[in-house]
Amino acid sequence: MKNVLIIIKKEIKDTLKNRAVFMQFAIFPVLTLIMENAIDIKDMPELFFTKLFSIMFMGMAPLTSCAAIISEEKEKNTLRVLMMSDVKPWQYLTGIGIYVWTICMCGAVVMSTAYKGKDVLFYLFVMGVGFAISVVIGACIGIYSKNQMVATSLYMTVFMILSFLPMLALFNESIKKIAKIFYTQQIRMILDDMSFDGLTLQGGIIVIVNITLAIMLFFLIFRKKGLE
Repeated sequence: MKNVLIIIKKEIKDTLKNRAVFMQFAIFPVLTLIMENAIDIKDMPELFFTKLFSIMFMGMAPLTSCAAIISEEKEKNTLRVLMMSDVKPWQYLTGIGIYVWTICMCGAVVMSTAYKGKDVLFYLFVMGVGFAISVVIGACIGIYSKNQMVATSLYMTVFMILSFLPMLALFNESIKKIAKIFYTQQIRMILDDMSFDGLTLQGGIIVIVNITLAIMLFFLIFRKKGLE
């Protein structure tokens, strides 16, 4: 546990020094506050921007941050130094995962100010589940990638699918049929209703399959690549 806390403290210091990484965590919460308070369009659905940016935040920030952190430390040999300092691979990955998930949840807390009462807890719970899936996918990309360039090309593709398909699905039925196989679209539907009534049996199966595939992929990649 001590080594996990060391990793978390290290990443906090690194994030404060790296504005690009910090912006990934801050941009969507800030945009949500601005758009919700500055724009009022007739017949616009309630909390439209909060729900829209929540899904984009979920599909982008934890995934890209996790992948970028791991791939950067592999490329700069920082990871090798940590491994030689008696930090176990599971301790490193746990530390990264907890750190990214927690800081994303801090952003979600800011975004949840648009909700009231029990809706806040429901919103945070749903976002927490989505963040966890994205963290695992980001770790897969980071472990698989040889360097930052490879990681960037991979996570750019993945986060655009996870973040933008649910948004485009609002305007196109054909895209909606494709988007529904991803957990971000199913979570968007839950947030639309602010209850699990928005999650159908099919949707529940899709989310479970997404979670299962992400975990299986993580172990397969880790077994093959490790933290080399």
